[in-house]
Amino acid sequence: MKLICGNSNSALAKAIAAHMRVPLAQCKVRRFADEEVFVEIQENVRGDDVYVIQSTSYPANDNLMELLVLIDALRRSSSGRITAVIPYFGYARQDRKSSPRTPITAKLVANMITQAGADRVLTMDLHAGQIQGFFDIPTDNLYALPEIGNDIQKQKFRDNIMAVSPDVGGVVRARALAKRLSTGLAIVDKRRDKPGSSEVMNIIGDVSDKSCLLVDDIIDSGGTICNAATALLEKGAAEVFAYISHGVLSGKAVDRINSSDLTSLVITDSICATEAVTKSSKIRTISVAPMFSKAITRIANGESVSILFE
Repeated sequence: MKLICGNSNSALAKAIAAHMRVPLAQCKVRRFADEEVFVEIQENVRGDDVYVIQSTSYPANDNLMELLVLIDALRRSSSGRITAVIPYFGYARQDRKSSPRTPITAKLVANMITQAGADRVLTMDLHAGQIQGFFDIPTDNLYALPEIGNDIQKQKFRDNIMAVSPDVGGVVRARALAKRLSTGLAIVDKRRDKPGSSEVMNIIGDVSDKSCLLVDDIIDSGGTICNAATALLEKGAAEVFAYISHGVLSGKAVDRINSSDLTSLVITDSICATEAVTKSSKIRTISVAPMFSKAITRIANGESVSILFE
């Protein structure tokens, strides 16, 4: 078995390697003067079971290109099996034609990864579950919910907690958390007039005097979560926390979180944290390295992966 990483999230790759007690393979990923990606695998991988750890987060195009070139380099080095480990799968929000004459870019990216030479994909909390079907190779989609549930149980929340979905699309995820914690469920009814902008219309469920736990897969600009927190407090919630799988946090999102009504925001390390994120007093990170290390080990041994989140 060999573990290789690109430049998108080397901290997570090193943590996964440490949990598995497998050193990262020697690999050089650099740029030419015109920013072309160059990859050199610096040790023998012929016939090996290789796992390429690379999130396609910001800068998404650069990190995606690194992943593709890494896979191609391994294929041309006669690797036995190549698994693309993508903790955060970028372009996942473009999973359908949202309006006429628009692309389905998630499918395009899936095709690119397959054509580059990947034999398998391992990812976490895809924005839409059907993206697994975009790949013509085996694809395992892990869930951060067990790690989130474990973290929630370690915190000193009030007894009357409630899982909350920030929109109708995330109800399945929030319901799964509510079931895990044996709590109630509420839903924020929002309207999105344009990308990056949303308005809360109504709160479905009684949140009076509850410690509300907003749960979602992606936080980007932060507008949805911050608006939901304000709306929940206006409906009588005692406090509002947020647990999000992927902390994209682009633009002024961190400033928005810091000045919001949220008590705290917890994200995973599927995306490498920026300096602003690490300095924020409201944002905390939990690691998914143990989960990915277990999943990689199970794939390598031909064992079930679904047992990790059952």
